[in-house]
Amino acid sequence: MTIIKTITYKVENNGNEVNSETIRLKINEDKKKQMYCIHRSIKNQLKNGRIRNANTKTRSEVRGGGKKPWKQKGTGRARVGSTRSPLWRGGGVIFGPKKAIYTSKINKKEKDLAISTLLYNKVSKTKILDCLINITEKPKTKNALKTLSNININVNKYKNILIIVEKKTKLIYLSFRNISNIELIEAKNLNILSLLKAEIIVITRESLKIINIE
Repeated sequence: MTIIKTITYKVENNGNEVNSETIRLKINEDKKKQMYCIHRSIKNQLKNGRIRNANTKTRSEVRGGGKKPWKQKGTGRARVGSTRSPLWRGGGVIFGPKKAIYTSKINKKEKDLAISTLLYNKVSKTKILDCLINITEKPKTKNALKTLSNININVNKYKNILIIVEKKTKLIYLSFRNISNIELIEAKNLNILSLLKAEIIVITRESLKIINIE
């Protein structure tokens, strides 16, 4: 059964609580169904990102072989129509691998349920920021690290930190790009794999309203 859970986040600015934001998440009461939705979403995302680059040529694609090697009869040898036959060296490949893009589908409601479930399960590891970086500041990694240290996040302590922003501006991108264990993502592109890998999540106040919830 799907139920609505209300969560109140503390909104911080420079380490001080300035306000609070309340959101409603739609999750499933059944733990097994929660895991099922998350598992399906992960499989869907991984499969859609898979591309097979191996590509072999058939006898019709291999260059050359237009001329018949020898006449049909009278030579005592087996009849051959082309030197690009799969039986010949340099010929085509029978049933070889071809380039392919794998796709799969998942219901939007099912995907949203999986994202909401992970957001709910990681409430204790989530921090909400009123402003990530001041617009007047210059793009510096030092400023980015200072912003995170103000909310008690030590970058060296975590392997994966997820930062969700409303829009990935040039200022934000340039400030965070040199920190290897930080993933910067726009709220509209939030996905199940990024949420699952994240040890700690930082969400800006504006992007909280964009995330697909309830």
